Amino acid sequence: MSQGSPVRVFYDLDPARAFLLRRRHPEGVTLPPAVQQKIRDVFGTDLTATDVVQRIIADVRSSGDAALRYYTRALDGLTLEQFAVTEEEFVRAQPQVPEPVRQALALARDRIESFHRRQLRQSWLHFEPVGGFGQIVRPLERVGVYAPAGRAPYPSSLLMAAVPAQVAGVEEIVVCAPPSPDGSVAPVILVAAELAGIDRVFKVGGAQAIAAMAYGTESIPRVDKIVGPGNIFVVLAKRLVYGEVAIDQLPGPTETLLIADASADPALCAADMLAQAEHDPLASAILLTTDARLAREVVVQLERQLARLERASIAAESLASNGAVVVVPDLETAFELANAYGPEHLCLLLQEPWTYLDRVRHAGGVFVGESSPEVIGDYTAGPSHVMPTGQTARFSSPINVDTFVKVISVVAVNPRGLETLGPPAATLARAEGLTAHAAAIEQRLERRRPA
Repeated sequence: MSQGSPVRVFYDLDPARAFLLRRRHPEGVTLPPAVQQKIRDVFGTDLTATDVVQRIIADVRSSGDAALRYYTRALDGLTLEQFAVTEEEFVRAQPQVPEPVRQALALARDRIESFHRRQLRQSWLHFEPVGGFGQIVRPLERVGVYAPAGRAPYPSSLLMAAVPAQVAGVEEIVVCAPPSPDGSVAPVILVAAELAGIDRVFKVGGAQAIAAMAYGTESIPRVDKIVGPGNIFVVLAKRLVYGEVAIDQLPGPTETLLIADASADPALCAADMLAQAEHDPLASAILLTTDARLAREVVVQLERQLARLERASIAAESLASNGAVVVVPDLETAFELANAYGPEHLCLLLQEPWTYLDRVRHAGGVFVGESSPEVIGDYTAGPSHVMPTGQTARFSSPINVDTFVKVISVVAVNPRGLETLGPPAATLARAEGLTAHAAAIEQRLERRRPA
């Protein structure tokens, strides 16, 4: 890191590449001392995060609501007899949320719905001489949404997960949200749920919420898929219940990578980096630029703007631990590094950004041009902001309509098709040593031959 700089500045590509491409597994995260002490208090011994989650899942699976009550009391300090949010609580939440916030949430919901309706795909059948073939596209029956509320409640994340599910045609959506210290769910979460047409919200957070949705309890129904971001315990729980239910992804700390040339405004580059860094000390804000002057000016702007932030300590820790400004020789190198990194958010602050869109291979979302800050994507652009992190953009996608549908293949071979496709199928079956497979075809062919 440069002396006195709030962020690492790299002029040499080799150490920059090593820093960007280091792997960060959730199991490797060091838990804060207060969390470690809480684990000792609740479990009577030192445990890793994975150990904690395994115990919670096993208890919820075997004891249902009783386990939820125990962990809500032990971890949240709350005694709850029922977990479902009542209609009265929904009603009380409405006036507690300022009207401008309600209107903004309604606009976001409409934008998310409009965007995802363009993605809907239909079942199809194709008929050819040998028969009919196709796919039936069916929505999942029940989906569980985890609505995080760590440093603050995130109603936008609820909308970003629930609205695409509704567009896909999911029959039932249930939400689990951590309870506030007074035993309620944050009013803004309930307003967002109501705007999304969801009326089943449960006051359960953490790994116990994931276990409840995966296995079902007396209060909380078992779902087919669990979606939504959360803390390390939520992410590990999703990993451990995968297979019992489907999951969307294993979201880690949030990431933004900016590619900028000499035309970029250093103040806006810094603002975009800080908008990411203020999320979490583990968040990553990266700038790749071809212009050394811009790199220097961005560092100055980071220092200047940090001093004005309410969450300055969080942003400063994020920049110091995970942030970077990298000077690259050309844009080709910048895109090569960006594709290797596979960021959640890729921002193109370039003079001609559209000409580089085809260079992007791995990213959760691309934000094209200086007037498209990633923050707009967090709220009102339309695509879901629940995006792949930790290099998983190499093989996964943001939450979208396809997250909530499954495909059933349709095969309708006609008699002519049996004559055409059957013999080679039987040949392949015998080549694999599956003679009963072959016989199932050959018996049908023999019945069609004249006596």
